[in-house]
Formats: sequence, structure tokens, C-alpha cells
Amino acid sequence: MTAFVALIVGVAIGSPGDTEGKAGRERPAPTVTAPSRAAETTRVPESPATESAPRTTAPSTPPPSPKPKPGPATSFEGDGQYLVGEDIAAGTYKTAGAADSLIPNCYWARHKDASGELTSIIANGNVQGQTRVTVRKGEYLEVKGCMPWKKAG
Repeated sequence: MTAFVALIVGVAIGSPGDTEGKAGRERPAPTVTAPSRAAETTRVPESPATESAPRTTAPSTPPPSPKPKPGPATSFEGDGQYLVGEDIAAGTYKTAGAADSLIPNCYWARHKDASGELTSIIANGNVQGQTRVTVRKGEYLEVKGCMPWKKAG
């Protein structure tokens, strides 16, 4: 019965026909909304990117090391003058002898400089068969009419 009395009193207080004595005290009725299930199902979980977890960065890849400069050659062919230590490596070279030509002759000369003067010759030779020549860094090796040269050791 108490609930019934409370209902009657509430209807009487909130009755729209009863405006006497309530002028200026009117308030809109509070709006109550229940959460809808649609709002619950469309809720997007918080992105891991917005969390304050510590970030790690991948280590940067070091730049590729420059290709090592190729060293002096350990074999060569053709007539010319070769700087030992720059054009060809120091050491002992061998050749099978003279290249096929009208006059088979293999000339070699070790020089102390590139002047081409007779006074710059350390040692030289004219061969027709196999030969070996040992050269040191800073010398020049001049060859003419020979088969390819290969480092022997």
C-alpha cells in the first residue's frame, strides 16, 4: 500500500494540469538513457600504438664496407713496362717462353726506374724457352714478345 500512496503523490506533484504555485520553478524532467547494445558491439579497443609501452627500434644496418681495392696482378700478358707493387705483385714470375712469331724471342728486363735508359737496367735476358724472373717492389719489369707471365711463388 505504501507504494500505491507514493504513486498517487508522485502523479499529483508531476501533473501537467497543476501549474498554480509552480510558476518559475518548472524544471524539465531528467532524461535517462540506457546504454544500447549496439554501442557495446561497435566499441573499438584501444590501439597498441596509443599505449605507453616502450618502443624498440631495429638497429640500423651498417653501410656496406667499400670493396677492397684489388691488389696488384699476379699474372699479366703483353708487351710493356709494369711497376712492381702497383701493376704487378712482387715475387717470382715464370713464362713458357717466346710467343709465336716470325722470330721467337722473349725479352725481359728489370729496371730501377721508368726512364728506359740502359743505366736503369738491373738485369735482363733474351730467352726462347721457359724462364723465371724475380722482381721487387718499386722496380719496373719490361717484357717483349713473351707468352703470358704467372706468379710462381
